[in-house]
Amino acid sequence: MKRLTLVRHAKSSWKDPECADFDRPLAKRGRSDAQTMGRLLAERGERPSLAISSPARRARATMKRIAREIGIPENAIVWDGRLYHAEPSALLAVIRETGCFHEHVMVCGHNPGLTDFCNLVGDSYIDNLPTCGVISIDCSLEKWQDLGAASGSVRFFEYPKKIRSIGGLPGQ
Repeated sequence: MKRLTLVRHAKSSWKDPECADFDRPLAKRGRSDAQTMGRLLAERGERPSLAISSPARRARATMKRIAREIGIPENAIVWDGRLYHAEPSALLAVIRETGCFHEHVMVCGHNPGLTDFCNLVGDSYIDNLPTCGVISIDCSLEKWQDLGAASGSVRFFEYPKKIRSIGGLPGQ
């Protein structure tokens, strides 16, 4: 059994209209949301053995905050340029390259590719993976090379607005 946790980068800032898309930082809410979602994952005992992220500034900042909350050292994160605005086929290729010894992999990237990828791999349809949304999928696989269409079962789908609507995390 393999576990795949997909994270869309948190809310980015649009304050500087001259800023290149790749270089956009997180907005204040994005920084807070990434920490909240990291805490949620930590409370659920989620601890992937591998974290792979788009190197775009907003994705890096999201992954670093989540990793800090769940106890993954920053030097253990793989920054892969193929994940920047990746289509589902590119996401699939990156994940299929993962070594069999990794039972739980976390990937941080961008829409619309992540939403489309969730719908390709998972067993339930989602309209949109919101900013800083997290979806966890269990896959009945022995090796990541076998990942494909409908090979996983969605465990949970969480996002900051949903967490806020129920009053936040316990203890906040």
